[in-house]
Order: sequence, then C-alpha cells, then structure tokens
Amino acid sequence: MFENTRFGVHTGLQHTSYDVLKPLWRKIEDLGFDWISIWDHFYGATGKPDDAACYEAVAMHAALAAETSRVRVGSLVYSIGYRHPAVLAKMITAIDHVSGGRADMGLGAGWAVVEYNAYGIPFPEVKTRMDQLEEAVQCVRGLLHRDVTSFAGEWFSLHEARNEPRPIQERLPIWIGGGGEKRTLAITARYADGWNVPFVSPEAFAHKSAVLTEHCERVGREPSEVRRTVNVGIAWTEESLRAQFGMLADGVRPGVLTGSDAEVIDRIGQYVEAGADQINLALRAPFDTEALERFAATLHLA
Repeated sequence: MFENTRFGVHTGLQHTSYDVLKPLWRKIEDLGFDWISIWDHFYGATGKPDDAACYEAVAMHAALAAETSRVRVGSLVYSIGYRHPAVLAKMITAIDHVSGGRADMGLGAGWAVVEYNAYGIPFPEVKTRMDQLEEAVQCVRGLLHRDVTSFAGEWFSLHEARNEPRPIQERLPIWIGGGGEKRTLAITARYADGWNVPFVSPEAFAHKSAVLTEHCERVGREPSEVRRTVNVGIAWTEESLRAQFGMLADGVRPGVLTGSDAEVIDRIGQYVEAGADQINLALRAPFDTEALERFAATLHLA
C-alpha cells in the first residue's frame, strides 16, 4: 500500500519531557515509520506569551539522532531569524555524524513573533525574512556540499569558510518549509532538496505543488528533484482533535486525517495523488501512541 510513499512523524517539543520523547522516538521507529523530525520553537506553538514550556531544537535533534538507528532524522524547520546559517551547518554536520549519516536539515523564515519579542530578537518584515532565508540556504548548501565556500550577501557572508569534518552524507538533504507561492516556493525550486508544508488540504497541496513545479521549470530544474511532503494531524475522533490542538483545531482541520480506517486511507491517497512523496503525522504532547499504532497497522508499515 502506497509503496513509493514515505511516512514520518513530526514530534513537537512543547509540554513534554525527555523521558517521554525517548521511548516515543523508539516506538515510532519500531512501528515502521521512515522519518522522525522535531520543530524549532522557544515557546509553545500557541502564540501565547506565557506558553514557554518547550525544548530547544538543536539539542533535541542530536538526541533524536542518538536514540534511533534507522529512520531519517529531520528538522521542520530551523528558523533562520535566530540561527546563523554557518553555525547551523556545523550543528547539522555533527548531528549527521551522531546519526551515522541519517540527518536532514530544514530551514524557514520564522513566524512565531512571540518568541522574538520575548528574547529581544529582531523580527523584520516578511520581505527581509525571506531575503535572509534565500541567503542562508546558499550559505548552508556551500558549507555542507563544498570544501570551501565564500558568499557575500546583505545579511550573511562567508570568507573561504570550511566545514570540517565533512558530513557523512555526500549530499545532506536541505528542506524549505512554508507555503508562500512567490518567494518560499521559488527559493525551494532554486536551492532545496525538499519542501514541506503543514496542515493544508490535498487540494491546496496540489495547487502549491504545481506552483513549485512552475518555479522549477523556470530555473531549468527537473521538478522531480524536489521531494514534496505534507505535515498532517491524526485524530481518529473529534475529541482527539480538540485534545491535541485546542483552539487551533478548526484552523488545522483541513490537514487532519480523521474518521474510519478507510477514510484515512482515502485521504492519504488524495495527498499522494496531489503529489506528496512523504506524509508526516504532526504530533503534540500528550502523545497519542495508540493513534500511531492504529495508523501503522492500517497502512501495514512494519
């Protein structure tokens, strides 16, 4: 079933503990999933200024790499607004070594203004943040894929920079996260190996995937070179949806798998038909491991 489609789990780092995450990651791997990722936030993803119970992402990415043995270990996505690309390249290289060559790196322009405000980090207008992202991904590509990199931009610069030791992977995959059709998908087409967007319907995913294809063709790139993934919720019942997402439930509903086993399989088929190469279940604490087990059994992942 869905032989050419990968399935993953995106594990939120808010309102949880390392003692919970460790067995969760191992269980996800044992259930037959292909991918586990973490998010990059300093606060919980609710936008509330007092919701600050959240682990730092790079440390948890390294822990994820150490606690697993088979799955790809990714980040969706590191915010370039508070992480210098050269430092990120060094970090992901170390994580690649910890994982034995299983690391993927995601980059984004950032959106959770509450975090920036709380920590006194500048949060510029969207054009500036997209400009920073476009420069950052070029810096990261150079440091991960070339022996020596120089880059002169408005926001970042590198001067015969080296990243040693080199990553284990000859080409460590770089992902861009977001659905902006003018800049985000254009940057993806030009520089990234993968694209991820969260909580959109199959119809919206198909539209954005078609825009990405147009951007690839515009820059002379084979569209199939960019993996296309969607993060979706899994809530077998309305009660589960509300428990996971609270006041955000209605906003994410278009991108949530729900209903009977047959309905979930049909919905996955719609995403695959829309062009998704990989589907990630986006989970938040308290983690519903029974939902994961049911999903894995329904799709015969193991």
